[in-house]
Amino acid sequence: MEEIIQECIHGNASAQSKLYKMFANKMLGVCMRYCNSIDDAKDVMQEGFVKVFTTLHKFKGNSSVTTWITRIMMNTAIDHFRKNRKLQFTESFEKHSNEVIDFEDTPEVVNEPLSVDELMSLVQQLPTGYRVVFNMYAIDEMSHRDIANYLGISEGTSKSQLARARKQLQVWVNEKQLKQSLNQ
Repeated sequence: MEEIIQECIHGNASAQSKLYKMFANKMLGVCMRYCNSIDDAKDVMQEGFVKVFTTLHKFKGNSSVTTWITRIMMNTAIDHFRKNRKLQFTESFEKHSNEVIDFEDTPEVVNEPLSVDELMSLVQQLPTGYRVVFNMYAIDEMSHRDIANYLGISEGTSKSQLARARKQLQVWVNEKQLKQSLNQ
């Protein structure tokens, strides 16, 4: 890996292609966690790899290459939303749904767990602010303080976005499992 990195730093197109192929699928998945569509995710990933290749000389090895590239992809996705003014933090679910969700009345359904693909599909449907905070906290394991600093929001906003994302996901999972149990 170190040899490929050094070749990439020296502009070797073959080495850059190898590095891209090694990480493209995983990084597309990272970008999909933050983007609304596959096309946006591909655009963000391409922009992210440009940043990887232009800043690879700054990689110090304090973390794994995978972690370093993942962080670049995450930063690129969030920057993409900032530039396009798509990153908004909402106060309530009602802005995104015609029906008011009463979490107290949400039925508890115990059924088979969802697959990773099914769960990620539900995460993709979250409003952007919820999805970004959920991904940063639950998947990228960032603290609320780090999320707040990174996104320029308060820790309280980060916490509320995460709580709302979790509640919305719980409603959707319960609805999905209820439908599955009724269809059996």
